[in-house]
Amino acid sequence: MTVMGKNRLEAFSDGVIAIIITIMVLEMKIPHGTTLETLTPLVPVFMSYVLSFVYVGIYWNNHHHMLHACKRVTAGILWANLHLLFWLSLFPFVTGWMGENHFAAVPSALYGGVLLAAAIAYWILQQAIIASQGPESPLKAAVGRDWKGRLSPVLYVCGILSTFLWSWVAQIVYVAVALMWLVPDRRIERSLPGEDA
Repeated sequence: MTVMGKNRLEAFSDGVIAIIITIMVLEMKIPHGTTLETLTPLVPVFMSYVLSFVYVGIYWNNHHHMLHACKRVTAGILWANLHLLFWLSLFPFVTGWMGENHFAAVPSALYGGVLLAAAIAYWILQQAIIASQGPESPLKAAVGRDWKGRLSPVLYVCGILSTFLWSWVAQIVYVAVALMWLVPDRRIERSLPGEDA
């Protein structure tokens, strides 16, 4: 079994997330022209960028808090973390495609699919950390019933299905889930004693 400190995992993950954000902003093409009207076609692209930026920020924040509860990193945790980073790395593609096509049904559905896959990957990473800590896992005690973690995939599925009827409903659902997670989860901080918190 591979065992290592968590600092390398945190540093690698932070670097990948920073690159994801950089790629997303580079997807916004500079308009030719000097008037405000030249920015109008970029409004959907900018809106999708803002939404994805918030999502990536949420994942970075909660990933940071979750790793505070992790004392050692196993091979399973490494692979689960890479699995999460894989889905996050697709954010620039689906963000650009959805924005460029003005939130059309298929790009919006694929965007929701990536959000759903990232949520599942985050849950798998969380479970891998809990399994490595054993039955008295501080992370398990901290997350408790995890109602936000259980509700989010259901809402993503609703958003994906709604894209083919009312695309605007899907966007509302995606924004609502982001708002639900916007406030950092303090349960982990509260559950860790002293310096660990």
